[in-house]
Amino acid sequence: MQILVVEDDIKISSFIKRGLVEESYAVDIADDGDEAVNLALLNHYDIILLDIMLPYKNGIDVCKTLRDNAISTPIILLTARDKLQDKIDGLDSGANDYLTKPFEFDELLARIRAHLRASDKINKAIIIQDLVLDTKLREVKRANKKIKLTVKEYALLELLALNKNKIVTEEMILESLQDLEQSNVSNVVSVYIYRVRNKINKDSEVKLIKTIRGAGYKLMDVDV
Repeated sequence: MQILVVEDDIKISSFIKRGLVEESYAVDIADDGDEAVNLALLNHYDIILLDIMLPYKNGIDVCKTLRDNAISTPIILLTARDKLQDKIDGLDSGANDYLTKPFEFDELLARIRAHLRASDKINKAIIIQDLVLDTKLREVKRANKKIKLTVKEYALLELLALNKNKIVTEEMILESLQDLEQSNVSNVVSVYIYRVRNKINKDSEVKLIKTIRGAGYKLMDVDV
């Protein structure tokens, strides 16, 4: 699951990202309205967490712009504005939900899960050849055999799967899996790639994860 967090307060965005990454979500950060629109139009996100008070383009205008461009991703507004009219304006702009700051992180997670359940996307698995990722249950099977992954291993595999046939750089992996940066292992990305590759390739002739020398890694849906 990929989430876009739009927040210009670095402390708040870092806090939210850290908590979401711990729940094995992949997270992108935008700190102004223009960047939020560009990222949302360029990438696929399952949820957008959107502050209202933003530089360049406020959250209400961001929401309207995305809806005008047929982006149907669930949007949860996160804001210190708590007046009824503010909530009405936010929901009328196309947002799906409204959460007032300060909020409990567990409530945010519950609302994210609720909107994911309501979305058709949550019922779809990611299928790459005989590899199946159930994004709802966060389970992985290959050739109908269940593969046990840690939270971080699953998050890495999902990141690769969501970008199938595209190069995923080490920087992208470190940004999405923030806790990896705190590891004392210098080649931490290579270590995790090795672990995931070993688990999903075990007992299979087709090796799905490819190393692109000097660039990164790619999960292929065809064997080359």
